[in-house]
Amino acid sequence: MKTIADLGDLRGRRVLVRSDLNVPLDDAGAITDDGRVRASVPTLQELSSQGARVIVCAHLGRPKGKPDQKYSLQPVATRLAELLGQPVAFATDTVGESARAAVGALEDGQVLLLENLRFNAGETAPTAEERREFAEQLAGLADAFVSDGFGVVHREQASVFDIARLLPAAAGGLVRTEVEVMKRLTEDPARPYAVVLGGAKVSDKLGVIDNLLAKADRLLIGGGMVFTFLRAQGHEVGRSLLEEDQVEAVRGYLRTAEETGVEIVLPTDIVAATEFSAEADHDVVPADEIPPDRLGLDIGPDSARLFAEKLADARTVFWNGPMGAFEMEPYAAGTRAVARALVDITAAHDALTVVGGGDSAAAVRQFGHSDDEFGHISTGGGASLEFLEGATLPGLEVLED
Repeated sequence: MKTIADLGDLRGRRVLVRSDLNVPLDDAGAITDDGRVRASVPTLQELSSQGARVIVCAHLGRPKGKPDQKYSLQPVATRLAELLGQPVAFATDTVGESARAAVGALEDGQVLLLENLRFNAGETAPTAEERREFAEQLAGLADAFVSDGFGVVHREQASVFDIARLLPAAAGGLVRTEVEVMKRLTEDPARPYAVVLGGAKVSDKLGVIDNLLAKADRLLIGGGMVFTFLRAQGHEVGRSLLEEDQVEAVRGYLRTAEETGVEIVLPTDIVAATEFSAEADHDVVPADEIPPDRLGLDIGPDSARLFAEKLADARTVFWNGPMGAFEMEPYAAGTRAVARALVDITAAHDALTVVGGGDSAAAVRQFGHSDDEFGHISTGGGASLEFLEGATLPGLEVLED
């Protein structure tokens, strides 16, 4: 992939940067986790310091191809200015009159953020013709393109894929770092290599499980997806989240793991509640004895200790997905234990510990951990998983053309 250095002298040139600024907002529109904004800063600073006229574009949420104020990037522009230590102009559209005027007013080293790309239907349009039309409008604002939103490189979208075919294009520092880390997870990783998977659905991670069964030494399974594994072993799971149509696939993974010597670690106990609520009655029960009227919302304390033990000697760890409904304190202990275990082995062994996925990243920050306590916190949940599956990512492939 070409780098920013390959674009030559950028002073006075308009550089369109595709960042990933898809941050969570509360009901008042305030950013609750600015990790992705902070991750975008080094590339923007690099371009600004070179005298480029920096035009940042990104999406937020799923506004369905038309303006929706609750998905405005205005709060992100404010936070970005604070982190950059300089003003960030804001265009109230993406390729319209406001954007053209704001781009025209840029001076060397200045930064502009365009409004949410997904306010335009062309950004995620199903046909190449519609996407290209929007990409051509974006390209008309700039002289060069820098792809720095790793969280979207698995999408064939106008601002990710089509734009790179219209302008001189390069990978930004964040994308290059993410790719280097992902390669360390897939090409001769330091061992033991442990993978921790959580989150709601097995179906979201079928590909990564399939691929990592040939690469990892241990797979630790938690979160809502664990109940499909428990059912595959013949256990009842009460009212817990269950993908019945994936049970047979999971049985196949369990057989493959046994045949190849890969250890699959499942919880021995579960925090089971009467309702999906922090106020609901809840108890710790054996993983194979979940009452029929309860649903599992976290791994139990014995499981948390077991998972920590299974991670203690690891030299490479990839973690994607919380162990339970961590946003509610009664069901946060399992996720907290995994985060603590990764911090410990990072400090003790200089292990490569990679936290992938928005929920996992949000959890570690919610628990008070700083990003530098881990080897790497990825900005791309879906992109990370698809990379580990061995899939072709359009936003990376187009940079290699």
